[in-house]
Amino acid sequence: QVHLMESGGGSVQAGASLTLSCVASGFPYDRVCLGWFRQAPGKEREAVAVVDSAGGGQYVASVKGRFTIARDDDKNTFYLQMNSLRPDDSAMYYCAAKEEMAGIVNHCGMHYRYVHWGQGTQVTVSS
Repeated sequence: QVHLMESGGGSVQAGASLTLSCVASGFPYDRVCLGWFRQAPGKEREAVAVVDSAGGGQYVASVKGRFTIARDDDKNTFYLQMNSLRPDDSAMYYCAAKEEMAGIVNHCGMHYRYVHWGQGTQVTVSS
């Protein structure tokens, strides 16, 4: 059974850093795409960053240069390091996963549907 659980959210001042963690296990796949998504009140959920099984990361434009996604498959854990946080980063952050199928270019891309989700962790950034 697939299980994902986030931790590391909190309330910080603008400019601060936070690291989100997601323990992810139980996948019935050989390779897994992992991602972080967020949803602010009154807004649609958006992809923040995704990483493929080779460690290649992709980011939404608003977080490039500030956020870093990384995975440690030995620990069944992946991370989102968030630096220079801004008030508009405030949201519920969710970790998510999907199968990465061989032979499909950019199969971990943010435009694909991620099917496994954690419960979310709140990030609040005050000015």
